[in-house]
This record gives sequence, C-alpha cells and structure tokens, in this order.
Amino acid sequence: MSPALECRRLLKTFGPGRTILAGLDFTLGSSEFVAIMGDSGVGKSTLLNLIAGLDAADSGEILIDGAPISTFSDEAASRTRREKLGFVFQAFHVLPHLTLAQNVAVPLLLNGLPIAPAHAMLAAVGLFNRQDELPRQLSGGELQRVAIARALVHRPRLILADEPTGNLDPETAHEILDLFRAEMKGTGSAAIMVTHSEAAAAFADRVLILADGTLHEAASLAAFNEARGR
Repeated sequence: MSPALECRRLLKTFGPGRTILAGLDFTLGSSEFVAIMGDSGVGKSTLLNLIAGLDAADSGEILIDGAPISTFSDEAASRTRREKLGFVFQAFHVLPHLTLAQNVAVPLLLNGLPIAPAHAMLAAVGLFNRQDELPRQLSGGELQRVAIARALVHRPRLILADEPTGNLDPETAHEILDLFRAEMKGTGSAAIMVTHSEAAAAFADRVLILADGTLHEAASLAAFNEARGR
C-alpha cells in the first residue's frame, strides 16, 4: 500500500528572499499520527494548505495515496479533498444554523453516502443525546468534538488538524486529543496535527519540527532547541 502522503522537495516562497519551505521531504504512513511543531510564521499552516490543495508550491510534488495532486484537474482535486481528506480547525468552523447531526453529516452528503454514520460518530464523541441542538448551545470543547466527528465520519485517508486544541483549557484539550487519537486509529486514518503545545504533541506517534524550511525529527521542541544551542 502506498503511504497516505508523500511530500517531495517542496519549495514555497513569499516574495523576494522569503523562503518558507526549502526542498521539504516528508512521508506519512497509513494510520500514522504526526505532530508538527515550530515557531510562529515558519510555515506550518502553509504546509497544511499545500497538502490540502488550497495553495500551490513553487516546485516539488505532493502525493496522496501515491497520486500526485499537481496532475489533478480541478474536479479531481475537489473530489480528493471531499473523499480523502478530513479537516479539524482551531476555530471549529461548525455551521451555526445546522444541528450537530447535520454538521457531522455534511461530508457524507457531499460524497453521496448514507447519513446514518453521523449519528454513530456523535455517539462516539459523547454527543448523541444532543444531536438536534444547534452549535450555539455548546461549549468550546463540545464544538471541537463536533469538528472531530465531522472530520472522521467519512473515514478519510488523511486528517489535517491545525491547532485543534488552541482554544481549549488543558483538561479539555487532553480529553479531545484522547478522543481524536482513538477515533483516528479506529477509522484507520493518518493524521498531521500542527500545534504549539508539547502536551498536545505528546499524543502523536512522532514529532517533527519545522525550521529553516525543512522538517527535523525531534522528541520535543525543547529537545530541538537544545540541539540548536538556543
């Protein structure tokens, strides 16, 4: 089986003299959970946007399930995002006028799938009895549970999570990441989580640090900083 994701020699610049990604290489295996850390502004969210096809690299190649996304038509790119990707955002992006069940069902509807799994996924995240409520009735932790359920409900090949616990208190963040990891492993999805939190990164199978335009293996941001003499 092909890796869930491969990034080959990715180059991304913003204006003269500002290189964000400098020949970045990265492989994500099936069912692997990787945390990407690094200072603000180094390009973590940019990397997620490139993988999602929301932005284009200056050069290099991104492959999802062995297929290079640069060769996709607009229709094929949209279909790949719809079918194979799931997103968990820091700001939740739950649709305010839809019930919880309707929010979670959105990926299923977009893919022409039965909506019954939305109810099962809400049960998995502990919100089955609230599926007819609107998002305004939920706490931040509960909204993030809805966002996780929505990202996982269609069993995507790859999940992209951008600071998924940034708005949560430490106890709620721990609960959310426990849930996220369990549900991700249950569906067989691979995941990349961008985070500033070492506590959050500890839930991943491995931690990578984005610095100087490339990814570095490290046990933690503190270990990486120590190795660089900071």
